[in-house]
Amino acid sequence: MASSQGSSDLTTQQRDHLRRCVELAREALEAGDEPFGSILVDDRGTVRYEERNRVNSVDPTRHPEFDIARWAGANLTARERHGSTVYTSGEHCPMCSTAHALVGLGPIRYATSFQQLRDWRREWGLTSSPTVDLPIAAVAPQIDAAGPFPEFTDEIRALHARLLGVEA
Repeated sequence: MASSQGSSDLTTQQRDHLRRCVELAREALEAGDEPFGSILVDDRGTVRYEERNRVNSVDPTRHPEFDIARWAGANLTARERHGSTVYTSGEHCPMCSTAHALVGLGPIRYATSFQQLRDWRREWGLTSSPTVDLPIAAVAPQIDAAGPFPEFTDEIRALHARLLGVEA
């Protein structure tokens, strides 16, 4: 159910949530981690949990989307999880998509896609991910996933370029 979206498809609140994810991604980069950030928003629009990437500082599975799934499984009812939306600076990896589906979280809105990150890395002469890059729809097709949203592309691309020491 993933779809490519335009910025005009975002409400002001959704745009603000994705903006916060970009801020968290910047915080991650400044702390020495890969630039990814995510938040969990309930069906009333309240941010219930937020996290940034901690793969270098804590453990390689400490993706923010995976932490959200863990937190939601321990702290929310099935109904609350289903009604919540995950906003994230980058499309979920297969590990995070699986965790999201198994915990029963609701929609995902991502600022940039796996394909974009893969294309940037190729353009910069770098290898791709150490795992197979699969979009959310290939791993968890029942999840309502939408993105990327072009207004965030340049900023997130610049964060990844900075991480990798290349010119954006």
